[in-house]
Order: sequence, then structure tokens, then C-alpha cells
Amino acid sequence: MRGPGKLEVWKMGFVNYLDALKLQEKLVSDRKLCRIPDTLLSLQHPPIYTLGKRRTDHNLLLPVSELKNIGAELHYTQRGGDITFHGPHQAILYPIISLREIGIGARNYVEKLESTMIELSSLYGVKACAGQKGETGVWIGERKIGAIGVRVSYGITSHGLAYNIDPDLKYFKHIVPCGITDKEVTSLRRETATVLPAEEVIQEQLISCFARLFGYSTVTWKENPSIFSDHESID
Repeated sequence: MRGPGKLEVWKMGFVNYLDALKLQEKLVSDRKLCRIPDTLLSLQHPPIYTLGKRRTDHNLLLPVSELKNIGAELHYTQRGGDITFHGPHQAILYPIISLREIGIGARNYVEKLESTMIELSSLYGVKACAGQKGETGVWIGERKIGAIGVRVSYGITSHGLAYNIDPDLKYFKHIVPCGITDKEVTSLRRETATVLPAEEVIQEQLISCFARLFGYSTVTWKENPSIFSDHESID
């Protein structure tokens, strides 16, 4: 085992969910074979609901046939966690990293993801905390600001976290977010008294919090990498 060294960050902008899913599968395979360093995908998705491997369809509160009317889609995944929403103005990080090389287990990994969002919130004077027992993600009182859903395969992670900068919160009214009833969803815009900078700045701050908490000594950046030319299996 050795500590974390290099982290390669891919700044990707808006990416279709299925394309991101296929890219993660390819990168996980490459990471298992040590073909790539630990890699962090930073992106946003068009409006989409995703369900984890428990398939809790009952937490989607409107018929699938009506999703098109609100401009959203539904996809099933192999991550942990319950139903969640991804959309514009939400910062998403998908770490493809080796927990074995870092020397941490899955629970500690999730705790560090929570700490990443908690630290970012604190930069804007917002006091967030990890959820109580059975409540995943990051909360401000009874309001959820960040979701976590991860998969670990042979020590390599995929999927990750979603932090609400300023998404359209109406989308969350159509689900029981993460399967937790009687709780609200919130955003950084709603919670802070600070004037927010450009979303790209906030996304970079989130990445910096992640890199620091996971102890990476070197961070390199890829701007708008071409996932289709470099990873032909996505086609």
C-alpha cells in the first residue's frame, strides 16, 4: 500500500448520463489494470433521475410515462443508495480511485466524500453535517444539500457525489430523495448569504476540497477531454 499521489481531474461540462456511465466503466477497468492514475470526473448532467441497485421504484412519485413532460429521464444503476436527481447547476464528482492504494475502506471513503461537501459549504458560511444514522449525504438541519451514491469494485470506486449549487428544486418534489421521507432538499444558493461566484469556480473549489481531504500531492487537469475519441468503447 502507498499513499495517494497523482490525481487527474477531467473537467467535462455537460455530459449525457449514459455516456458518463460507460466512461466510468471503461476508466474503472483501466484503473484496475493500473493503466491510468486515480481520476476524478467533474461534470453536470441534463435532468435525470437515477435509481440504485435496490430498485426502489416506489420512491418515484409520478409515472415514468410523464417524465418526458417535465424534461427528465430515468436510469437504473449499480451504485448504492436510493433514487436521486441530477440536473443543471449541480456539481457532480465521479472519483475513479483505488481505495487499496490510498489505504482506506468503503465507510471511510464515504465519510471523506461527505467531508468534501461539508468543507465546501463552510467556505460560504453554511454549516453542513453528515446525516444521522440511515441518512446518507450532507445536510443543513433537516434540509439535504448533497447526495452520495457509490460503487466499489475490487477496490476501485465509481459514481460519487452530487452537490446542489442552484438546481431547480421542483424536480425533487417528484421523488422521495434518497428514500428519506419528510425531509427537504436545499441548495447553496438558498442557504448562503454570500453572493456566489461563477459555478465553475465553485466546482473547482469542490475539487480542491476533495484533493486535500484525500491527500493527493499532485493534481493535473484535463479541460474538456474528448471521451469519444480516446475511449472508443463508449461509441
